[in-house]
Amino acid sequence: MCRMNCFKTFTRRYDTSYVKQIEKRDSVLTSKQQIERLLRPGASYFNLNPFEVLQIDPEATDDELKKRFRALSILVHPDKNQDDQLRAQKSFEAVDKAYKLLLEPEQRKRALDVVHAGQEYVEHNVKEKKKQLKKDGKSLDVEEDDPDMFKQAVYKQTMKLFAELEIKRKEREAKDMHERKRAREEEIETAEKAKRDREWQKNFEETRDGRVDSWRSFQAKGKKSKEKKNRSFLKPPKVKMEQRE
Repeated sequence: MCRMNCFKTFTRRYDTSYVKQIEKRDSVLTSKQQIERLLRPGASYFNLNPFEVLQIDPEATDDELKKRFRALSILVHPDKNQDDQLRAQKSFEAVDKAYKLLLEPEQRKRALDVVHAGQEYVEHNVKEKKKQLKKDGKSLDVEEDDPDMFKQAVYKQTMKLFAELEIKRKEREAKDMHERKRAREEEIETAEKAKRDREWQKNFEETRDGRVDSWRSFQAKGKKSKEKKNRSFLKPPKVKMEQRE
């Protein structure tokens, strides 16, 4: 819930300011500017898009990807930013993570699918707007007809899709962690119960001879007492002297 609320707050801020301030895709940005870009407010969401982190076209070739990584990693490397090593290190890690993700074919395909989904969403939205305008008898001009505005709309929608996927991923991760914890607790409880059962069985076996001896002694005493009573009951009565005469 907190992640979702944070995302909503972020998108509100994004709507009012960040869309208007999307950086120019300028490879000559300085080290300081690149660090600021990679660590700007909302970077945890912006940097989910590896193409955005590396400032590279989603359809770029592998060679272009490698060249861009080398150029950008040099700019933000901690050794080149001795006066701001901590922030440079975080920036370098973001660049390195994005590069490694795009080197993995399956991961790159997923990222590219998100970008394409964002573009398709905007295109569909534009068509729906024009359809409604036509129905209302109004001009079919929309702001997305401007290439820059269309690009901004795609950028914004793509960012939202990456953020939503990340939120879902974290929710699944939290759920899986909870399930693993519950399974582990059940496993521990089962092991402890088995241990208690073994200890009870062991104690039962160790004290069996004593219990048997006690039971035999008890039975023997009972038998002797019964025989004594029986003998006493069957003893013939004494004959008086006058009965003999």
